[in-house]
Amino acid sequence: MEETHKQAGVFLELRQHLQSGLLVLRTDVAGDPAEVTVSGGDSFLQIKMPTGMLPVVLPPGVALTEGSCREVSNTREEGLHLRLRLQVNQHTEAPESMMRILQVKKSYCFSCQRCRAQVLTKRVFQRVLPLPNGNWNTLVEDWCCHPDPFANRKLLPRPGDCLLGDTYFLLLRDSECDQTLRQEPSNAHTDTGHNQGPAQKPSRMTLVLCRACGAVLGETLAAETLKLYITELMVKRSDEDGEAISNEHRWLFLEQTVAARLVELSSTQSIFRFSLQTPNGKAFILLWLLNTDSLVASLSLPVVSGDASISPGDDVSVRAEHLSCGASSAVKVLYLPCAPGLHQDITDAWEKDVSVHPLILPQTTCQEVMELLTSSTSSLPPSLRSMNCYQVAFMRL
Repeated sequence: MEETHKQAGVFLELRQHLQSGLLVLRTDVAGDPAEVTVSGGDSFLQIKMPTGMLPVVLPPGVALTEGSCREVSNTREEGLHLRLRLQVNQHTEAPESMMRILQVKKSYCFSCQRCRAQVLTKRVFQRVLPLPNGNWNTLVEDWCCHPDPFANRKLLPRPGDCLLGDTYFLLLRDSECDQTLRQEPSNAHTDTGHNQGPAQKPSRMTLVLCRACGAVLGETLAAETLKLYITELMVKRSDEDGEAISNEHRWLFLEQTVAARLVELSSTQSIFRFSLQTPNGKAFILLWLLNTDSLVASLSLPVVSGDASISPGDDVSVRAEHLSCGASSAVKVLYLPCAPGLHQDITDAWEKDVSVHPLILPQTTCQEVMELLTSSTSSLPPSLRSMNCYQVAFMRL
């Protein structure tokens, strides 16, 4: 198989709401299908193969229905596909994003996610308020029977405010910012805020950078207003010890942050289609959220009893004489890159559809999201990588 080095040797997707699952064993891992058995108990599965034994740790309340495992296909190209039935006593709850943890009259520190340098310390907010929906300017004409009263007006924070957009914070600049942040004009032109009046003229954007490492954290929305993206910052209470939220690899932080926001927006606003855009309003990726109840486990390399090498990033740990892996909560998405001339008809249709929700992120972050989606797709069994013209990917929570 041409992509054996990319495709996971063992792939497992469990659907909690449907109480079913799909197990795929790559051909060189499965060996003789007659020798493959799947058993389990409360919160674990035991996958026995000719190449070894793989225990999979499941969340509490999730168990295999004994005797439900059945073969649905077995080909040289696809490997062995098995269907499972589950017993789910309690569903795994998606973690909240950092935007949900902010409270009034609590002290918070904001750190650069890339270098861990603190950029804002002991920020206490008197108000933590959500900004209007990202499409509000498009919809305002349907709300008003007279000229747009919000035209050319900016929604800016007052002293003590933290305003929450879909993917960013709006904060007032203070004297501390001169020590930890620096500003730099961007080469690109942008509409300075998709939450502002639709008739505004494009203006040159001023980026906000971490003074320690030079990473782009956001941009200035007005002379004293900072627009900082949630994908570039870590937030923790000032009285908490340890690292801010997570010290994981950049990709895992980004993956979990974006996935958590997709779940929150879909659950609170019934939004399932998103246009991931750069600050200049250019669509970069079209995302379609399929489900939020998946539990996913995979092992990139063949399992070998007693000894096995593990690629960096594999969610596995060596336990005595075998490997084990944990099933992680994940969202399943369809996506399309917005490249010139590529699926232009779909991109145009999404741009005209007010039910498609824009999510603004820095250009480099959009590129990183594209890379992690592509990496997820390449690890899936070939038949699960696409749906019509869309690519399929999982994003861990």
